[in-house]
Formats: sequence, C-alpha cells, structure tokens
Amino acid sequence: MLGEEMNSFIKVWLAVFTSLSYCHAMGKMVPKGPKRLIFLLPIVCLFLYLPLNLYSPHFGGLTAFFIAWLGNFKLLLFAFDKGPLNTRISLPLFMALACLPIKIQQDPIKENPSSKSLGKFTVNYVIKGLLLAIILWSYNFIEYIHPNIIKLLYALHIYFFLEIFLAIGAAMVRSFYGVELEPQFNEPFLSTSLQDFWGKRWNLMVASIMRPTVYEPTLRFSSAVIGRKWAPVPSVLSTFVVSGVMHELVFYYLRRVNPTGEVTWFFIFHGICLTLEIGLKKALSGKCRLPWIVTGPLTVGFVLGTGIWLFIPQFTRSKLDVRAFEEYAEIGALLKSSCEKVLNHIFYHF
Repeated sequence: MLGEEMNSFIKVWLAVFTSLSYCHAMGKMVPKGPKRLIFLLPIVCLFLYLPLNLYSPHFGGLTAFFIAWLGNFKLLLFAFDKGPLNTRISLPLFMALACLPIKIQQDPIKENPSSKSLGKFTVNYVIKGLLLAIILWSYNFIEYIHPNIIKLLYALHIYFFLEIFLAIGAAMVRSFYGVELEPQFNEPFLSTSLQDFWGKRWNLMVASIMRPTVYEPTLRFSSAVIGRKWAPVPSVLSTFVVSGVMHELVFYYLRRVNPTGEVTWFFIFHGICLTLEIGLKKALSGKCRLPWIVTGPLTVGFVLGTGIWLFIPQFTRSKLDVRAFEEYAEIGALLKSSCEKVLNHIFYHF
C-alpha cells in the first residue's frame, strides 16, 4: 500500500514540476494580465485534480495544501505579476516558491547568525520534536485517554508536525538556493489576541498569500461601497470564509466525502470574533490593556477550544487518525527492515 502511494506521489510531483516549467517559460512570453491568466487556468485546474490521485493523510494532505491551495493562489497572483513568483528568478527557485509554503525574506540579515541564536533555534526544534514523539507514544494508550484529551493531543500533533516539517523544508531550500526565508510560525502559543494569532504567529505563509488575493481586493471594493471605516469588516470575514472553503477542499481530498461545513464555520466564527476584537480595540483606543498573563491563556484556550469543537472532529469522523497510525506503522516497519538489511550487510563483510 505504501509503495503504491509513493509511486503515485512521485508521478503527481513530476506532473507538478513539468507544469511549473511551462508556467515559468510561458510567463516570459505572455504579458501579465487576463491573457496570461488564460494560459495559466489549465494548470490551476490540473493542480485541483492532482491531489485526487493520493490517499495518504500525509502525502495527500500536504500535496493538496501545497498545490491546490497555495500553489494555485500564487499562480493567480503570477498572472498579474504579483506575489512571490516572477520570471526573473531561476526555474528551480520558481518551482520551490510556487509549490512550497515558503517566502523569501525581503530584508535578509546580512551578517551570519551567531552560534547562540543558532543554538537557540536547534534547542527549540529539538524540544518540539521530543514533544511530538511523546504525543505519538501516548497514542499507545489511547483507549485509556478521555476523548477530549485525545482531541487536544491531535491539535498539538498537527501544530508540532507542521512546524517541524515546514522548518525542515525551509532549511533545505535555504541550503540549496542560499536565500533567507521567512518563518512559517512565530510561537503561536505566545499569542496575545486573535489578531496577533492569525496575523503574526500562525501559518504565516497562508496569511501572506490570503492578503493580496482576498483581503486587499475586498478592502478596495468595500471602501468604495461602504467607506474606509467599515471596509475591514467584510474584508476580514471574506478572508476567513475563503480560508474555510479551502480547508474544506483539503479535507475532501483526505476523506473523499461531502463536506459538513463545520471547518468553514470554524473560520467564519473566528472571523466574526476577530472583527469584534478589532472593533473593541478601536473603541477603547488602547485605554484598557490587559496583561499577557490574562490575554495569552484566553487566546490560546479559545483557539484550542473552538478547534476541538469544530475542526479536530473532522479527523476522527472519517478515521483519518486511524489511517495516519497505520501509515506510521508501515513507515516504522519499512525503516526497521532497511536498518536490518544495512546491519546484515555490514556484518557480512566484516
């Protein structure tokens, strides 16, 4: 099963790389605007189709997120010569920026990072790796754990997995191309508000790609219709609605069942709460600021609570968690078999 999925995964990504080569070449020949968009639309449709060839929670989920969502949104921006993609960069870097959740830092630090900061970075991810390992180990006792605690573990599992995986990917791109990349996460557990969490700390690549594709166009339109003062309200809500719909699409790729709408409502609810929070801040004008010791736990608790209520159940209803555990077992057995072969080979020759 895992072998077949790996073959499909390789075929899908060969198709992705071939398609992006076409986009890079076409961008040099076709001027920006509607004409370039017409030439890109077949690739956008292809990127929506390709994840349907994968069933793995990890390979399929990440591929859907990378190409059907982020990749397509970047290509739509590229049609009008906006966003991170342009034809002035090399083809390999174009591919990396198009299909991976990375963004080149606009003002990179000139000097090399100190050994102290590098050590802090390493310790940070070692700790998160150990916490992820503990969570995976705790699943051995899942029948003895309260269902809500299991959902909390799943939420932490998703966060640690995404941060570690994306950090590894960013490090590889950085080493290959010598560019400084913006971080994907900024310690979301230190958030002081929903505005801080969604705008500055959680999955920053999504925030940066949603801003020019959804928020800013809606803001311009709303400003002309209802005025600048109230324009951010529909802009924030529309951004969260689109994010919810795209999450529903990713879940469809994973589950192959009709969406329930709960994931969309999770994001709509957060969009409404974020809008109320921004309005309250403007009304108070900074007159009443609660300390982080109060706002921090409230923010993180609210995100986790609503996630456990609306978001995480999507993993358990369709048994995505069971499929993920089976995948871990297959990978573990494959690694064990490979190690045994290597050791037998070494002992045979010595």
